[in-house]
Amino acid sequence: MAETVADHLLSRLREWGVRQVFGYPGDGINGLLAAWGRADNDPKFVQARHEEMAAFEAVGFAKFSGTFGVCAATSGPGAIHLLNGLYDAKLDHVPVVAIVGQTERSAMGGSYQQEVDLISLFKDVCSDYVQMCTVPEQLPNLIDRAIRIAVDRSAPTCLIFPSDVLELPYSPPGHAFKQVPSSLGMSRPILLPDDAVLRRTADLLNAGSKVAMLVGQGARGCGEELAQVADLLGAGAAKALLGKDVLPDTLPWVTGSIGLLGTTASYRLMMGCDTLLTVGSNFPYTQFMPELDQARAVQIDHSGSMIGMRYPYEINLVGDAKATLQALIPLLRRKEDRSWRESIESDVADWWQTAERRAMTDAEPVNPMRIVHELSERLPENAIVSSDSGSAANWYARHLRMRGAARGSLSGTLATMGPGVPYAIGAKWAHPDRPSIALVGDGAMQMNGLAELITIKRYHDQWTDPRLVVAVLHNDDLNQVTWEMRAMEGAPKFVQSQSLPDIDYAAFARSLGLQGINVDTSDGVGPAWEAALSASVPTVLDIRCDPDVPPIPPHATFEQAKATASAILHGDENARGVVVEGIKQKVQQYLPGTKED
Repeated sequence: MAETVADHLLSRLREWGVRQVFGYPGDGINGLLAAWGRADNDPKFVQARHEEMAAFEAVGFAKFSGTFGVCAATSGPGAIHLLNGLYDAKLDHVPVVAIVGQTERSAMGGSYQQEVDLISLFKDVCSDYVQMCTVPEQLPNLIDRAIRIAVDRSAPTCLIFPSDVLELPYSPPGHAFKQVPSSLGMSRPILLPDDAVLRRTADLLNAGSKVAMLVGQGARGCGEELAQVADLLGAGAAKALLGKDVLPDTLPWVTGSIGLLGTTASYRLMMGCDTLLTVGSNFPYTQFMPELDQARAVQIDHSGSMIGMRYPYEINLVGDAKATLQALIPLLRRKEDRSWRESIESDVADWWQTAERRAMTDAEPVNPMRIVHELSERLPENAIVSSDSGSAANWYARHLRMRGAARGSLSGTLATMGPGVPYAIGAKWAHPDRPSIALVGDGAMQMNGLAELITIKRYHDQWTDPRLVVAVLHNDDLNQVTWEMRAMEGAPKFVQSQSLPDIDYAAFARSLGLQGINVDTSDGVGPAWEAALSASVPTVLDIRCDPDVPPIPPHATFEQAKATASAILHGDENARGVVVEGIKQKVQQYLPGTKED
């Protein structure tokens, strides 16, 4: 049989090193599915339960592998379902290539079944590159460009294939007018600012007496350089949420997350500094950074289109983070006065003591902070942790201590519900020899996590390390929004929108042949994690936790009072105990040793 367009498409993906494609079938890509059969399922077709989950799995794979992910879907509704996952990729700057089907060319423009204007549909989410293949000679250029652009711009791209085109005999572009041959591979440049700008930057940093660093995902792989800079400048480092795994939390000068989900140590670092160095971060919440006239500031970022926002930086260095830091280090002078660094380390130690104390505070039935604290105490150094959006993200941001080579991520910018479990699945395909852990609220679990347990069931025996743990924070409440309503609207919980049906998530896991563990006591949390992390099959931890533990920032004294007072004024009985506990926490935080009464 002659090679078809679909055959060549899969062959080209293999040449680019693609080993799996996350997708869901449909007749709009029947020709591609047939080619997969002829190719002996190479690259592997990983069947999700829904196209949105396939896109999330591709995003998770790309985030944790350091390369690009690929997802595939049929025409019409299948293509539409990819959008949320692709927007997650776009907003978090993740390279993903989407391959989607379309109705036959002869039916296009005829209001045919499942005919959607896919170029218009994907024009925003895949704004860097979206093209439709109408003749075989457009390959391999289309796939090569889609991959190169996705990788170069850290963005999603999309290729659309009418179903009849996939079945056409393949013929390559020729050495002729209006033919576009193509080639494999790409060597990326290492951008480095010029010497004069580096000297100015060093002078600015050397002049500061209280230097703070803010690092994001763009600083990944720069741990050694960041540590050298921090030591020379006597600085501390706060981490944007997507950069949580850039530096381990075992370092005494790493203050943890910053922002609404941040730590007290990070807040004090920013509020007390006179100099700011931002590396690889586009953290958007300026109110958690120094006052606009407080600090002299420098930013290092590889993107000239994204640099210089969020704060009035004096110097904006467009360059590779690692190479730029390496060039900067010889120009920095070690600060002899270490009092600022000592105060940072003291704040960090205080924060982790406070975090532990709060996590170990009794709740009914389990304090959700304790779920993550107990994991943190047992976290394997090569673990990959994903968090869903919602209150789970609060506890992930504040209470999970990254150590060793551990990785972690979540939907940082889109903040969509639903990626926790599919991210963990994508992580297992990226690193089948490492344990993968998902922290998921029961709302997200009901939204799509339960279905993806079936995907885990189907593929787990293909992973070298079988450990994939899904911890469900089971409180029968859409908890983050419940607390946002209290804080922002001054409204009590609206039961009809916020309460969830009570489901036994562990029982569902057991019905699939996975391990399911129910936990409803504080003392049971630690042993449950130990059982899950030593299991020979994936595990669901169904942990019943208290919905009345507020997911609010530890430094937000006024906001906490506002939220709880508003809730009480509007008759929210569940919030009454939170006021007392909030006061206790504030007293214990700022006045250690003070009696609770």
